[in-house]
Amino acid sequence: MALICKNKVLCVCELEYALDLGQSKISRHLNILKLNGLISKRRYGKWVLYSLQLDLTDFQVTIIKLITTQAYEQTLYKKDLQRLSTMKNRPNVRVNNV
Repeated sequence: MALICKNKVLCVCELEYALDLGQSKISRHLNILKLNGLISKRRYGKWVLYSLQLDLTDFQVTIIKLITTQAYEQTLYKKDLQRLSTMKNRPNVRVNNV
């Protein structure tokens, strides 16, 4: 969740690389977040992109801010962010394009 908040839009392959986890596990967690109305997904060519849901309630926004503020300070998050920054051939799909 923190990586999506920081990057605005990520695809599964970027999350796999950053988190060093398999596609199945990441997709399962993304589906839980989507079912609970926290993230949305959309197709852009061959990519499925994930971003924060646009119509979050004030309560959801407050909780996400609390979680991400704490996550941004964690060593593991910083390592994940660093790993993502070294990913070669990242999809050239950003918020401006979607």
